[in-house]
Amino acid sequence: MRYSRQEDLLRLAVMMQGSAEGVSIADIEQTFGVSRRTAERMRDAVLRAFPQLEERPGVNGQKYWRFPPGALGKMVEPTVDELTAGHRAASIARREGDLDTAETLERLLSKVQAMFRDDRRRRIAADLEAQLMADGVAFRPGPRERIAPEILRKLRDAILAGVMISADHRARGSGKLSRNTRLGPIAMLFGEGRQYLLAWSEYQDDLRLFALAGFERIDLEDEVFERPEGFDLQDWLAESFGIWREEPQDLEWRFLPEVADEAATYVFHPRQETERLPDGSLVVRFRAGGRQEMAWYLARWGDRVEIIDAHKHSR
Repeated sequence: MRYSRQEDLLRLAVMMQGSAEGVSIADIEQTFGVSRRTAERMRDAVLRAFPQLEERPGVNGQKYWRFPPGALGKMVEPTVDELTAGHRAASIARREGDLDTAETLERLLSKVQAMFRDDRRRRIAADLEAQLMADGVAFRPGPRERIAPEILRKLRDAILAGVMISADHRARGSGKLSRNTRLGPIAMLFGEGRQYLLAWSEYQDDLRLFALAGFERIDLEDEVFERPEGFDLQDWLAESFGIWREEPQDLEWRFLPEVADEAATYVFHPRQETERLPDGSLVVRFRAGGRQEMAWYLARWGDRVEIIDAHKHSR
């Protein structure tokens, strides 16, 4: 708890540096989810540590506190494009359900912007809003699963510590709850509304994917988990299309001439090879498993793509 309080006070100080108007007691209550008395104690603690903290009056007699520009130190100021990229990454992480990463990125960006002068801070805020609105990243609709932030934090801690976990997990398809499942977590996979944990299953003695939304309880254990010798995550992922895991096969997709130019703008697989045929069509070759997800994806191309492999040739 001691470290948590110190981190909160540092975060509050950065907020006070990063706000042109300052931070009120009500702002502290809302941001940190604390009572008014605790918010006042936090403000007093920052004031004791940083006597240069300024008090300024606001509307209706409300008081605000802020630091003079540069009071917490200076650093090379990033460009608007760099800040936009950071906010875009935070928005994508939040949209995909990785709230812990999103909040970490947002705290980092707040610290960076806290170093700006008042005039630059106001210009940056306007430019960021315009660029993020143009991107539409933060507002793009689409389904995603709800995953408890505590589940993500525990999984991330287990992966970083290299330890086994004991978990209660509900299967996506059957709804069956497996209790006290022992897993060796390797990586969390996010994207396109589906989020999974890649882990070694003690029961199955093999690597398996577990839907993150299915975890109902996770406890870290003391036992160290070591990844399988020679395991490479990128090589493992390259044998799949999306998240579906099955025996990889050599595949060919032939996009007809009327959609070949559009298809050429896509990277369907990180190890794909492409070839333009004399009739203008585009052939994409790669090796992977995951026929079901491929079929879902290719449905958008209709009869303008041929799926070809060594065993079957059909439109």
